[in-house]
Amino acid sequence: MKPSFPKIIAGAAAGLLAFAATAAETVKVGVLHSLSGTMAISETSLKDVLLFTFDEINKKGGVLGKMIEPVVVDPASNWPLFAEKAEQLLVKDKVSVVFGCWTSVSRKSCLPVFEKENGLLFYPVQYEGEELSKNIFYTAEAVNQQAIPPVDYMLSEGKKKFYLLGSDYVYPRTTNKILKKYLKSKGIPDSDIEEIYTPFGHTDYQTIVASIKKFSAGGSACIISTLNGDTNVPFFKEFANAGLTSENCPVVSFSISEDEFRGLPAKQLAGHLGCWTYFMSIKTPENQKFVGDFLSWVKAPKVTGVDYTVSGVDPKGRVTCSPMNLSRMGVYLWKQAVEKAGTFDVDKVRDALTGQKFKGPVCEVTMQANHHLVNDVFIGETLPTGQFKVIKTFKGVAGEPFSEKFLK
Repeated sequence: MKPSFPKIIAGAAAGLLAFAATAAETVKVGVLHSLSGTMAISETSLKDVLLFTFDEINKKGGVLGKMIEPVVVDPASNWPLFAEKAEQLLVKDKVSVVFGCWTSVSRKSCLPVFEKENGLLFYPVQYEGEELSKNIFYTAEAVNQQAIPPVDYMLSEGKKKFYLLGSDYVYPRTTNKILKKYLKSKGIPDSDIEEIYTPFGHTDYQTIVASIKKFSAGGSACIISTLNGDTNVPFFKEFANAGLTSENCPVVSFSISEDEFRGLPAKQLAGHLGCWTYFMSIKTPENQKFVGDFLSWVKAPKVTGVDYTVSGVDPKGRVTCSPMNLSRMGVYLWKQAVEKAGTFDVDKVRDALTGQKFKGPVCEVTMQANHHLVNDVFIGETLPTGQFKVIKTFKGVAGEPFSEKFLK
């Protein structure tokens, strides 16, 4: 017997109500990271740690009683595609917040979209500053938190010549422009500063390394590297092949963390330096728990509370690093602001973010009115294991995006 028309209507209505109820039980958040292309070497792990954090929060009841439902897109290391994917997340998928971007060119590509659509982006990677948007929260290291401290350290170690090597885009060029002014204020002449850029994905570093070897012949030189992505692999291999070491020409890298070292000849690079607001090797109970929980999660990844099974997560040789930690802390700062505001409304969440504190794995951070964090800063020496040994710590450094505030 055919069902009556009223029963069909009732069944359809019940289905719609069930769908609405399911939708009402989740809050969509965007993940905007390159999972392919030259930046996948760095950004894939940020996607992983975000999904881990969503799972961590969902297991404790979610945000305002809603399970976090991730919407993951792949802008594929294509800078204009970041803008398209950001618009998709905000307009089509209607996410409440987006966590993503690595390079500054990708952030700048989608910044107008976030401002036009009044979306929120949490940006977790060190950058050049000289920017402040009401729609972006910069959880990572500004120039005064990552570039200035190791330059001061190199000067204190007697280094008098600086080779500025970077990928050819806005972050390295702007950072080096600031560093050149800073070095000149410290008495370093133009003749002792070299500045070279290579495109993303560049592989032939023979000529550049030969130039570095000549530049460093006197023993008082160092390299400040803002190379990004997989181009670090051929550079460091050529560097080691040329007989250059941390003893005769130390490299300070601003874009190589523990995660990137998984693809580098770490044993040959022992002694080189990094400067971040987090190292996996720092011994605190909170960090040991974070590391242990993440390494356990990647063995069987999923997001609790939503129909979302994670695929493509490689559990082998995994580590944690500063951009991963800053990604995770950004999620918690957003969660706390949402709960303070009592709503996912962007304007109210933005207001609630100022002054938020979060006890991270290595220290407590505070979100400032300028959308940057007060955070501890660590200079680390690379070990043959690909980890870092902390050699200097700076407590409670306030992130300052505008160089005119810290250049004297």
